[in-house]
Amino acid sequence: MATKVDQKRVEELVNNEFEKTIIKCLEDYIRIENLSPSYDSQYAENGKQEEAVDLLVRWVNDQNVPGLKLETLCAPGKTPVIFIEFDATKEGAPTVLLYGHMDKQPPFTGWDEGLGPYKPVIRKGEDGDSYLYGRGGADDGYAIFAAVTAVKALKDQNIPHGRIVILIEGSEESGSPDLPYYIEKLSDRIGTPSLVVCLDSGAGNYKQLWITTSLRGVIVGDIDVSLITEGVHSGSASGVVADSFRVARQLLSRIEDEKTGEILIKDLHVEIPPQRLEQVKVTAEVLGAEFVASYPLNKNTLPVESNLPELMLNRTWRPTLTVVGASGLPDAKIAGNVLRPNTKLRLSFRLPPSLEVKKAEQAIKEALTKDIPYNAKVEVNLDHGGAGWDAPATVDWVEKAVQGASNRYYGKPAVYQGEGGSIPFMGMLGKKFPKAQFVITGVLGPKSNAHGPNECINLDYTKKLNCCIVDILADHAEN
Repeated sequence: MATKVDQKRVEELVNNEFEKTIIKCLEDYIRIENLSPSYDSQYAENGKQEEAVDLLVRWVNDQNVPGLKLETLCAPGKTPVIFIEFDATKEGAPTVLLYGHMDKQPPFTGWDEGLGPYKPVIRKGEDGDSYLYGRGGADDGYAIFAAVTAVKALKDQNIPHGRIVILIEGSEESGSPDLPYYIEKLSDRIGTPSLVVCLDSGAGNYKQLWITTSLRGVIVGDIDVSLITEGVHSGSASGVVADSFRVARQLLSRIEDEKTGEILIKDLHVEIPPQRLEQVKVTAEVLGAEFVASYPLNKNTLPVESNLPELMLNRTWRPTLTVVGASGLPDAKIAGNVLRPNTKLRLSFRLPPSLEVKKAEQAIKEALTKDIPYNAKVEVNLDHGGAGWDAPATVDWVEKAVQGASNRYYGKPAVYQGEGGSIPFMGMLGKKFPKAQFVITGVLGPKSNAHGPNECINLDYTKKLNCCIVDILADHAEN
């Protein structure tokens, strides 16, 4: 436990930094339409990534944190990376790597009146906390502010710290395709971290520190089904030519039970570790009805399962399929009586943390392309995927540091849970640094709605999490 850290002084510094500069800079960041490359083919031409980088770099430099060394890297054809280094102030202290990203998901529709993806708005929640609405604040614009402010707090009290490296990337929302290049290029400067702190994950509530124990892998791609070369009057062709949507539906039924959502391909499942099963029970007890209530279900709509631990396992350790987009279908208002030439569906697969992506891709392609009904033309393109991640066993000092920080700043113990999302970088680091410890946390709590409408960041919770990182970094230098 970071007993040398003056808790009140940390809280005052963090609160002051947020109120003086961080919130304003976060608002400016939200205004920038810096979409991840997968969603903006013109990102290199429109300069939005560079605009975000310039904003963040200016803020970092304005902090005047002693010993800070910053470099922006942008290799040809790749998204930029912000790389920050602090030398260790304690001889022999190990290295810690803090990670976040600055690219964003698309704006999406359905934002409440007065809100928008690039329109920062602060509102009070029913819990009395302040929420900043807009795309990218919680996922993951705040990360660089929290990381640098944590170091600033250590310097303010002359608390010894290890070597600190901060890496902010620009392609995470696209599966981090550019990151392996930079990790290799920066290998000597990153060194061998004994601790990795990731600030891009979730929280079960806003009452305590949440530590992520696992992340699902992801595969995203398209299936395009075609039976005719052009549209034909449905009165003439229906009953003779199969509907491409029906064929696509048939093929997806090979993968997913449409009644339950269960994935039918055995190769997409893994055995869930006993430790994760026990942690789910604890998380279910802590959250209770709050877990389901955090989702914007329609009135009287039920979740897919009534058993809370099973719902949590579905979200974290079981494979799922979501159709996230479609083309070939006209808007309902202008749809004529025409048998369409094709149906193209965008598929998002979430994979168990320990499943190999290549094995999953092979199984999915085989299911969708073998014995095609009516000998229809079917094209399957799985264009990007990322491995999942399962945390190594937590050593004693990390457990004590995490619990100590949570109890000090939130007044409640930390809770461990798996996350349903993906952070490809964690899988990369897990393989590259097998002896490292991981503290994966974040501010994506209830109704923060990353990637969807009304994305928001709980500013009060974020300040406390920032304080927790200060204590964890102080403890790291002692171990």
